[in-house]
Amino acid sequence: MRTESYKRSDIADSWFLLDAKEQTLGRFATKVANILSGKNKPEYTPNADMGDYVVVINAKKMHVTGKKLDQKIYYRHSGYPGGIKSKPLKDVMNNSASEALKSAVKGMLPKNKLGKQMLTKLKVYDDENHPHSAQKPLSIEL
Repeated sequence: MRTESYKRSDIADSWFLLDAKEQTLGRFATKVANILSGKNKPEYTPNADMGDYVVVINAKKMHVTGKKLDQKIYYRHSGYPGGIKSKPLKDVMNNSASEALKSAVKGMLPKNKLGKQMLTKLKVYDDENHPHSAQKPLSIEL
């Protein structure tokens, strides 16, 4: 039995359109991360970016369970003493729900150059309109 090793040039890129309407944030982010990393393909190779492009629409219409809207806090730091800023999930979802989804997916990808490269293939939009109709994304029901 031989183990096949695939290169990036051996795989063709696909575009997928996912609708986040009435989806739970974390469970939906898991499915998106699997597609971005290529784990849904039989040719999956951990050291290569085998994933596909993912276009997510209706990110504003996602929901979370429990008390996460009030209790989950997003932190960022300016790098200066006393420069920490915090924002609850409720504010993040009201301002830009796409940032909450991107943050969740980013945490599920590898923490290296490969993970950053995979994250560039994620396109998230708060409503139904997106500029990627020329790529003819394949719509998937999750």
